[in-house]
Amino acid sequence: MAVRVAISGTGRMGREVLAALCREPDLEPVAVVSRSAREEYLPLPDGSGLVPFGADPLPLFQRTQPQVVVDFTHADFAPRVARAALEVGARPVIGTSGLSDAFLEELREECRRRRLGAIVAANFAIGGVLMVHLAKIAARYFDVAEVIEMHHDQKADAPSGTAMATARAMARARGRPFRRPETQRENLPGTRGGELEGVTIHSVRLPGLVAHQEVVFGGPGQVLTIRHDSTSRESFIPGVLLAVRRVLELDELVVGLEGVLGLE
Repeated sequence: MAVRVAISGTGRMGREVLAALCREPDLEPVAVVSRSAREEYLPLPDGSGLVPFGADPLPLFQRTQPQVVVDFTHADFAPRVARAALEVGARPVIGTSGLSDAFLEELREECRRRRLGAIVAANFAIGGVLMVHLAKIAARYFDVAEVIEMHHDQKADAPSGTAMATARAMARARGRPFRRPETQRENLPGTRGGELEGVTIHSVRLPGLVAHQEVVFGGPGQVLTIRHDSTSRESFIPGVLLAVRRVLELDELVVGLEGVLGLE
């Protein structure tokens, strides 16, 4: 029997996920939720029929009974979707960035209380997850590092969730913050970028980009660069499908796809 999956979000990632679900014989899209929903049903991208469509997640999930809910929306809407999913016994898979620590702790407690799994990941591109894993290894051997993240010009937040997760993971791996070289004078304020755990983070927003990140380590006489490029949103789909299938085996919150891939 196919796993019943609801999708939260009708942006570019939401549409990619819905199309991917239609291609998987063991997964069935049963609902789509969006704050902008005006119709009761949404045509499936493969032309095979209609799927229930609504703006209020709880009654939609109560009616369609999904087992998994995939959310790619905004940080102010994703918590509402996750709470509704858990209320009907569904497991959330969340790719929305900018979620607060308070919400993640709430989600962790609710998953534990209900014995339901959930996955929250800043990046579902498997190459991107490997990039962070390799950066954690390198972090033990360098004292100075910077992150340059580059995304399309419609991305709502900066820096990206992946960039912040990378900096935190690198600092944890080395057991202390990085050393950030001081600049005596910024001729243009903000030129040096933001700082997290001693890692300088730069954000680039341009049309034509999708999702790209460089982690640059510097040491005496050498520079190490680890880079990942997502040239289309197709790069995120294998990780999303993996999470949808694996979350059914979990009874707690897992943050980061690395836990699902066995990298931790």
